[in-house]
Amino acid sequence: MRWVERTPHEIRTEEYLRIPMSDGVTLAGRLWLPEDAERRPVPAVLEYIPYRRRDLTAVRDSMHHPYIAGHGYACVRVDLRGTGDSEGVITDEYLEREQRDAEEVLAWLAERPWCDGSTAMMGLSWGGFAALQVAARRPESLRAIAASSFTDDRYGDDFHYMGGCLLSDNLAEAGTTFAYATCPPDPEIVGPAWRRMWLERLEANRPWVVEWLRHQRRDDYWRHASVCEDYGDLRCPVLASSGWADGYSNAVLRLLEHSDAPVKGLVGPWSHRYPHMGYPGPAIGYLQEVVRWFDHWTKGRDNGVDRETGLWAWMQESVPPSTSYVERPGRWVHEPGRPSAGVEDHALSLSEYRLLPLEERRNTTTRTVRSPLSVGQFAGKWASYSAPPDLPYDQREEDGGSLVFDTEPLEERLEILGAARVVVELSVTEPVAMVAARLCDVAPDGAATRVTYGLLNLTHREGHEHPRPLVPGKRYRVEITMNGVAQVFPPGHRIRLSLSTSYWPLAWPPPRPALLSVHPEGSSLVLPVRPERADGTDGLDGFGTPEAVPPIPSTRRRPGDHRWSVHRDMATDRFSLEILKDGGILHLDDIDLDMTRKAHEVYEAVGEDHTSVSGRTAWTMRFSRGDWHTRTETCTVLDCTEDEFRVHATLDAYESGERIFSREWTEHIPRDHV
Repeated sequence: MRWVERTPHEIRTEEYLRIPMSDGVTLAGRLWLPEDAERRPVPAVLEYIPYRRRDLTAVRDSMHHPYIAGHGYACVRVDLRGTGDSEGVITDEYLEREQRDAEEVLAWLAERPWCDGSTAMMGLSWGGFAALQVAARRPESLRAIAASSFTDDRYGDDFHYMGGCLLSDNLAEAGTTFAYATCPPDPEIVGPAWRRMWLERLEANRPWVVEWLRHQRRDDYWRHASVCEDYGDLRCPVLASSGWADGYSNAVLRLLEHSDAPVKGLVGPWSHRYPHMGYPGPAIGYLQEVVRWFDHWTKGRDNGVDRETGLWAWMQESVPPSTSYVERPGRWVHEPGRPSAGVEDHALSLSEYRLLPLEERRNTTTRTVRSPLSVGQFAGKWASYSAPPDLPYDQREEDGGSLVFDTEPLEERLEILGAARVVVELSVTEPVAMVAARLCDVAPDGAATRVTYGLLNLTHREGHEHPRPLVPGKRYRVEITMNGVAQVFPPGHRIRLSLSTSYWPLAWPPPRPALLSVHPEGSSLVLPVRPERADGTDGLDGFGTPEAVPPIPSTRRRPGDHRWSVHRDMATDRFSLEILKDGGILHLDDIDLDMTRKAHEVYEAVGEDHTSVSGRTAWTMRFSRGDWHTRTETCTVLDCTEDEFRVHATLDAYESGERIFSREWTEHIPRDHV
């Protein structure tokens, strides 16, 4: 990172903006803007998220908002209602009230004397979702957005469900939101009302996972705020970014393919982070790209960004398997359109445990597999954060419980860009079953690096709206679409397709183990092959060195602790994945505040008993200053029978060591073809 000490404009900061909503609730914001903005108004840029602007995101915010403001913008970071220092309560994600609030915030900003009437939005994750969702509502002042790590499809491509399979991240992220939504406001900002506001949040909240489990198929709950329902609603220009190690890269490709609005897509090797903080590297000068994007679309500057639309992708070179990488070798490639005219489907047949050209298909003997429940222990996280190490490990142990098909060693380098697909003719022995498909790069020494993967709940084979049970023994032809990727397979390496009937704990297993039969004569792997180019679209210089303003001062009073551990008890046949994310104690020097975030997740099962699987996520959040000490402890446990999911959750809040609030919940939700 290159720290920028001086920007083109001197800026000033207002720590606490009070933004009134039409129902009487006041939202809290922080403002960075050029010193002369009242005399020379500028466009306003909004970041709108629930993650506490004054403390939990303060360090990150201090790096990029002053940078953008210093290039001639009024940057505003607003806490959603019920979070940080904003009034009200928050009980779920992406509600209609949340989006109306955002529209009201934009209208309020456009009327400020330091704003020229134009606005933009930017954000990562929830902030990226918010920017895209609000853009589709077409508020009058909004001119452009920059969205990172987002989705346009809340059911089909978010941490809740994948291919109709329930993801364990549905529980993990519910634990995160439950913890954040029950934190207190800061008394230095809201005054004596802080305690009343905190108790209001504690009373209103509940384990978020319950609502998400009540909607196990695609319905109106998920259609709301899913921009993919009508891409025509999106008309403002979008700078869309994500990373191949993130869970949200597919949305960038879909926007490029389906939206008529100008879209510039950036997909690097990164995990769930802003591209200027991208890890694995290389990170890029993303803030420079954001400034250029907004300069053109809000200020009318002819800087060429309108001619740089299309996909800019990091073509990843082959690497040995590892749970973390400092940097992924590769190069930038550009595809001006999506789908790309230069990418061609290349089909391979599934024959004799081999991937062969279709014309060489032979020996169509049916192959069967019933995977151990433990297949998936080395799958990594659905959306990598690169802390703790959460990328997939060497896949050979997973392949031992899978049906595996390999190419011969490649004679020439092969590159893919886009989504690989598996067409499988199959039959199963149970009415509810799943298939996990993994594409791996196998080195000459046998090490297997997962390149991409896809899941399909087979009851969703005809769509996610109306799942239907399978008839045991009946043949079905299904298609599994894997996550998009840009990847090189070198000469001498093999391409491997692995199919398994479980992928725990990344995905919740079906009620009972199933035997899967694959009929090769109707099955194939389709790869999106991209030839190397010599037309100036390969080997680009990239996007410059990452820049940011130096962060606000902070002191690490206790170091963090991050662990990712796989356990197997041979005496009881119990196996588990344990994840610890302890941020230690961070002191924010400018507001004299100590804060602590600690999450502990455990996912376990016993033997082949599919009803023994369970997940537990527990969070501790602490904030203290002087004689003000608060702590919240939340815990959510999810387990199941063959017929239902069972949730047990607790919430406890403490002030100066004394418990002031306690509640627990027990909910049973019927399984709906999951």
